[in-house]
Amino acid sequence: MPAMSFSDIAIVSCGTLSLELNFLKKEGFLGIAPLYFTTPGLHEDIHELERQLINRIQAAKEKSDKVIVVYGGKFCYVNADNPTRTMQTIIEEQGPDVVRIQATHCMDMIAGEIEREAIAREIAGGEKVWWMTPGWIQFRHKVFKGWDRGLANENFPRHTGGAIVLDGIGFMDGYMAQNPEAFLEYSDWMGIPIVPYSVTLDRLKSLLLEQALRFHPDRSG
Repeated sequence: MPAMSFSDIAIVSCGTLSLELNFLKKEGFLGIAPLYFTTPGLHEDIHELERQLINRIQAAKEKSDKVIVVYGGKFCYVNADNPTRTMQTIIEEQGPDVVRIQATHCMDMIAGEIEREAIAREIAGGEKVWWMTPGWIQFRHKVFKGWDRGLANENFPRHTGGAIVLDGIGFMDGYMAQNPEAFLEYSDWMGIPIVPYSVTLDRLKSLLLEQALRFHPDRSG
């Protein structure tokens, strides 16, 4: 993986991925790049999502004229009232030096579709899986704001392969040890087992590097 400095780049992300991005900053991958986060789970409230996203981008621009947005393109923002208004539309309105990593949602940022299919075959025998990242555990009540057990029963049990948490930061071992009752209650509320699966953050790093190289094409070699 090529070396790249993020020192002149700011990053704006959904708060659901704050765990991974803070991990990458702590380990030095993102250097001194400032991080800005929206509230986790705003895919349930797209108008607030748009408001916060634009606000965070404007704040990021005060630190750097180059901004990478860490948001999915297909599932994170679905505007039923105006279907032609997409996440990419919002990003393009912010100017040429604001770019978005190319992924459909946060799970896709951690493991691509082919990798997820392989994991599903290994863990769930190819059955339908509800995918999560550690943020979906840490920020459960924000991600599922407004969900009651009835809504949970409508959505989760049809995922006969259970829920798989793509853990690239070693979060789940500590969480299950420190909060066993909360973990079991979460699984009971979903009506399906929750299984952690250890991965690397190599895909997220590659997606970030891909956009950083758009700002610094001279460093691609």
